[in-house]
Amino acid sequence: MESSIVELRNLSKTYQQGEMQVKAVDNVSCNFHKGDFAALCGPSGSGKTSILNLIGGLDTASSGQVNLEGVDLSTLSNTALSEIRKNRIGFVFQSYNLIPVMTAYENAAFVLDLQGRNKADCRERVMTTLADVGLQGLENRRPDEMSGGQQQRVAIARAIVTHPAIVLADEPTANVDSHTAESLLNLMQTLNQQHGITFLFSTHDQRVIDRAKRIIRVQDGQIVLDEHKA
Repeated sequence: MESSIVELRNLSKTYQQGEMQVKAVDNVSCNFHKGDFAALCGPSGSGKTSILNLIGGLDTASSGQVNLEGVDLSTLSNTALSEIRKNRIGFVFQSYNLIPVMTAYENAAFVLDLQGRNKADCRERVMTTLADVGLQGLENRRPDEMSGGQQQRVAIARAIVTHPAIVLADEPTANVDSHTAESLLNLMQTLNQQHGITFLFSTHDQRVIDRAKRIIRVQDGQIVLDEHKA
C-alpha cells in the first residue's frame, strides 16, 4: 500500500473570539496520497481553509498531528517549518499573491532563488514550467500586464516549479471568470494526470468539485463525507 504524503491525526484547532472559543477544526483524521486530486468542500466557515492552513504549516494545531512525509509539523522549529514550506509544499491562493514589480519569470523563480539553486537549473525549470502552464513567450510580463487567468497560471507555475510533495490550492478559481476557471481546471487536471502532481483544494466552486477525484465534505469543523469517485 502506498504511503501517505499527508496524515491528519485527531486534528483540532480552536480560536478565541472574545469570550467564546470557536472550534474551527474538530478531531479530523484522514490521509492524502501521491496523485490525489482532492477537494475539501463546504460552506464558508465550515473549517476547510483552516484544515488547508494547518496542512501547509501556516497555522498550528491546538491538538492532534499533521504529518507531512512522515514528519510531525508540530515538532518543528519555525526555521524548520519554513524549510518544509519552501521545499515540499506548493501554494496557490485565490488572490494570486504575485510580486507586482517582478516578471512572470521572476515570480515563478522566486522560491527556487530562496532554495539557492544555480541559475542554469533555475532557468531550465522555470522555462519548462511556464511552457507547461501555457505561458511560453510571456515570461517577461509583469502581473499588471497580464489577465487574471494568466496571473493565476504564474501562481500555479510558482507552486509546482519546486516539484513539491503536494500543492495546496485555496479557492483558486474564485477571482476569475467561468471560461478562465475551466481553463485553469483543465491545466491542473492535466498536471495531475500527466505529471502525478498532488493537488488538495479548498473550495465551494461546483466546477472544482465536479473535477475532483476525491470529495471531502467539511461541516462545523468535521469531515462528514470522504468519497472517492469511480
